[in-house]
Amino acid sequence: MVATMFHDRRDAGRVLAGLLDEYRDRDDVVVLALPRGGVPVAYEVAVRLGAPLDVFVVRKLGVPGYTEFAMGAIAGGGVIVTNDDVLRTERVDPRDFQRVAEQEARELRRRETAYREGRPLADVAGKAVVLVDDGLATGATMRAALEAVRQLRPARIVVAVPAAPASSCRELSHVVDAVVCATTPAPFYAVGAAYWEFDQTSDDEVRELLRKAASTRAAAEHEDQEEDQASIVRRTRVQAPHGIPPDDVLFEWVGDARFVLFGEASHGTHEFYAARAEMTKRLIEHKGFRAVVIEGDWPDAYRVNRYVLGRGDDGSAEQALRGFERFPAWMWRNTVVSDFVGWLREHNARTAAPHERTGFYGMDLYSLYRSAEDVIRYLDEVDPGAARRARERYSCFEQYGTEGQEYGYSAAFGASAPCEQEAMDQLVDLQRHAAEHAKRDGLVAEDEQFFAEQNARLVRSAEEYYRTMFGGRVSSWNLRDQHMVETIEALGDHLGRQFGTPAKMVVWAHNSHLGDASATEVASVGEWNVGQLLRERYPSQCRILGFTTYTGTVTAADDWGAPADCKRVRPALDGSVEKFFHETRAGDFWTGFEDPSLARVLRSALLERAIGVLYQPRTERRSHYFRARVADQFDAVIHIDRTTALEPLERTSRWESGELPETYPYAV
Repeated sequence: MVATMFHDRRDAGRVLAGLLDEYRDRDDVVVLALPRGGVPVAYEVAVRLGAPLDVFVVRKLGVPGYTEFAMGAIAGGGVIVTNDDVLRTERVDPRDFQRVAEQEARELRRRETAYREGRPLADVAGKAVVLVDDGLATGATMRAALEAVRQLRPARIVVAVPAAPASSCRELSHVVDAVVCATTPAPFYAVGAAYWEFDQTSDDEVRELLRKAASTRAAAEHEDQEEDQASIVRRTRVQAPHGIPPDDVLFEWVGDARFVLFGEASHGTHEFYAARAEMTKRLIEHKGFRAVVIEGDWPDAYRVNRYVLGRGDDGSAEQALRGFERFPAWMWRNTVVSDFVGWLREHNARTAAPHERTGFYGMDLYSLYRSAEDVIRYLDEVDPGAARRARERYSCFEQYGTEGQEYGYSAAFGASAPCEQEAMDQLVDLQRHAAEHAKRDGLVAEDEQFFAEQNARLVRSAEEYYRTMFGGRVSSWNLRDQHMVETIEALGDHLGRQFGTPAKMVVWAHNSHLGDASATEVASVGEWNVGQLLRERYPSQCRILGFTTYTGTVTAADDWGAPADCKRVRPALDGSVEKFFHETRAGDFWTGFEDPSLARVLRSALLERAIGVLYQPRTERRSHYFRARVADQFDAVIHIDRTTALEPLERTSRWESGELPETYPYAV
């Protein structure tokens, strides 16, 4: 994942305080903030540690004409630290250095007077000083502060910052007793890149926070606030046994929305699948939803679509799901989806009007070769001449084998010419003859033409996706989610033309695809997703629901292509939304964010867990957590405190045995 992100400085301070827990409630600790940006961070640290807060004013000495480029810094007591490399490289005239130093010294004295309002500097002799800033870049300002603080004879100095280059943290660790860097982005661009909101801190804000921290009521107020946060959740939540809210809550939340997005925090949790299947049934029966769109391949899902609409050759739901052969098959070949597909078949059979039946569709793009085969198979039946043209164009892919990644690797690194133009030409050809192909048998012919056209569209998108996947995660991720949205929109247009009204659609995918990416840390590298794009295009017609869990079991693999295991999910980490929900002791519940107080609580950038088809608990923080503003990411959340593993249709002895305890073979 990319670097940890914070909503603002106060949010960063709350995260930082959690890493300084050993200094909580000690009478020998003083928190010193480097103003102005460090004060909001340090305020949260001081309040949570129950320690006094003061400012320690330090001024950066900027290179004349390039004030953001530090040639040194000055701190109280006349301490000056220089950056000799910068002075030498920039050929700074000593007279210019002296002039800048005198100017910053005057500003330093002004700020000390303004901030402390007549109070003396806190006594730090013989105490542990926690020196806090909102981040480090070159570290010159912090080094100046350290030189000055040492003159006050503290017993221990701890530097604590939310964001800094790893190199700066290592360098400081040699000259202080401890360094706490909450995050060390690589590459490190600027301190401000670690924050969603990085406005200038004003002098008035500094004074206000110092006054609040000086009050003996601050710690008690904070304790009340912590208690209130849990009570806010309990007050606003709706009980949702097994993750299923009451119908009136669900229907009111959905309203007149066209797109309802049901997420999941893992690809292998029974309760997530079962709850969204049950809610989807109710939306189909009572709110007129006519399409279920899954994070699965288009050809595989369309085989299921034919079955649920009574058109296919499969005799059961289990048979219809056999098209899902690609890893991870358990995502869709599982007992919950099989039961839902069986129910959908029965529901449609009881529904006389074709426009009131509900289809089952995929929106992913991994099926490059399968989709090309299905285009040719369709054209063989309706237009043999067009089929010959399609074979000729798609033969371009044959030289790369039968896997999309093989094509992407060869095309990306110049081993062979890409098939971009051939994929585009075939899509245009199919679209040009769409009307004559669809004339044959009414709705069925229209559906089959659309199925083929969507396969051709998928080949074009998959060609680009596999070609770019070796060039960087962000571009390939964005292409994939862009294709998913295009599929949803194309399907909506197709069904709308058939039935005369805009089609209502339920989407099933992972939280990472459906939760608005602009409210998560991946936005900092330009990544978007399905939820963000649909929200932007249909702001009043889109609802997003996320799922969370604290612990339990999950079906997942160790590595890509490895067998499915029934794995134990570790209890959620401190500072995560999952741990926060667990500690409210509210059980399984639904919560929306209409209540402003709850929205404020969950607008802070908390950790959030994401388990895909792999689960690697030994590297869980790095592999499975990111920061997000949950109240902006989703419109509602369902929390199920303890969950169980999704049951594959093909249960192996390995899956049934579960994973060995971490203490094996030493446990007794």
